[in-house]
Amino acid sequence: MTHAGNLTSADRPIGVFDSGVGGLSVLNALREELPHERFVYFADSAHAPYGERGDAYVGERSGVVARYLLETHRIKALVVACNTATAAAIHRLRADHPALPVIGLEPALKPAVALSRTKHIAVMATRVTVESRKFETLRASLAAEATFHIVPCDGLAGAIEQSDAPRIAALCEQYAGAAGIFGSDAGQIDTLVLGCTHYPFIANELRRHTGEAVRFIDTGSPVAQQTRRRLSQTGQLATQGEGAVLLLSSAAPESLDSATSRWLALPAGPARLAQTAIAVTA
Repeated sequence: MTHAGNLTSADRPIGVFDSGVGGLSVLNALREELPHERFVYFADSAHAPYGERGDAYVGERSGVVARYLLETHRIKALVVACNTATAAAIHRLRADHPALPVIGLEPALKPAVALSRTKHIAVMATRVTVESRKFETLRASLAAEATFHIVPCDGLAGAIEQSDAPRIAALCEQYAGAAGIFGSDAGQIDTLVLGCTHYPFIANELRRHTGEAVRFIDTGSPVAQQTRRRLSQTGQLATQGEGAVLLLSSAAPESLDSATSRWLALPAGPARLAQTAIAVTA
């Protein structure tokens, strides 16, 4: 069924996707920045986490999900709410859909350099992200301005996806320790880049190992602001009406339902949330 069949350009929804529930952190920022917009969020949970897959696999899945959102929901823009998918697939998505505004994520290294006083910055992200050419190009461009302590966090997104608290605690301790010494003195790490959309949800656990003074930076707000700019440029920004959210998953929706209750800041009152299990296959 097409959910946007008779809508004007501005009224059509914005598509948002991630390999699972992590992109809800970006969706929160989008809804705050764009309160009149309708969103279709797709969690590709049947194939999560992308961060432990190869570039070719992630690129193929991203293409499948993008086509589904275009053909079924007639989205007016696509937010790739996943650092891994951005690194692996953003150029292909833009080439395949030149008329569609496609907004991606990248670990917030530039804002971190601007904020850091010690110029020692930790970056926690998936292995696919930190080993991507896109990330290496970004890091190299800033190498003269700061020292980056790069930590590929194998298994952490998956543990968050499964709400596995003991494993989350163990991995946070392991990866924070691997980053180095956190603090505000010379040579210490005073800024932590959360380079995966899942990680803002475990900020409190990470704080146990970094201390309160260390700044955490994620990409939700910059992506939301960029989405507003792109929609304004194309005359598709919704400026009135009540916003709405449709949540979809490629797996049974229980994990998405649970994560939504915990992490998605939905307003009180009538439900603005629908859930369904959608099978999207290559």
